[in-house]
Amino acid sequence: MPTHPDMTTDIMTNDAEADAEIDVDAGVGAAHPAASQAPERGTAATGEEHAGGPVLDAMQHQVAVFARRAEQTRLGGVGQARNSMDRAAYLLLNRLDQEGPMGVKALAAGMGIDSSTVTRQVAPLVDSGLVKRTSHPEDGRAVVLQLSPRGAVRLEQVRASRRDLMALLTEEWSEEERESFCTLLTRFNTSLLGIHPSTTPGTPAS
Repeated sequence: MPTHPDMTTDIMTNDAEADAEIDVDAGVGAAHPAASQAPERGTAATGEEHAGGPVLDAMQHQVAVFARRAEQTRLGGVGQARNSMDRAAYLLLNRLDQEGPMGVKALAAGMGIDSSTVTRQVAPLVDSGLVKRTSHPEDGRAVVLQLSPRGAVRLEQVRASRRDLMALLTEEWSEEERESFCTLLTRFNTSLLGIHPSTTPGTPAS
């Protein structure tokens, strides 16, 4: 359940100050005090200062905290497979597993990155035997990338590790809460794709 724009750069420049605003580790997810304060003296009100302002302010902060902590932990699973595969490799293998064999251009288009990036990222996967180049089933002159049997086994190991991590992080959640979170996160990632087409949903481009 795929390297990297750092969403925290412009939003948070001081980790200590950021953590002081919301105690995320303690499970406090409500809007932080700054979100409900009036605009600073001398700051003109804008049309964006509406009823949703405090929620949006808390949301942008939580996204920044999440981005930083995801980068720190890499969310690479648990156990022996933890952080054993970088996100770029994971997302490429996952795409090939879900969509089947495809050319570099099709793979790049589906992931929202350019062909040169795909070529660079897939090279070590081919060298390690996780991906193989083969002839296109309908056009023998064309070459496509295909997940190898070894790649399929390796991908499932990493997936299982990541599933275990998600289970651990949400062990006190109900199944409905997990489904709701997944639905909203997918929708959020899709919105990000619309704003930044070079980034595939849920994944940095490099």
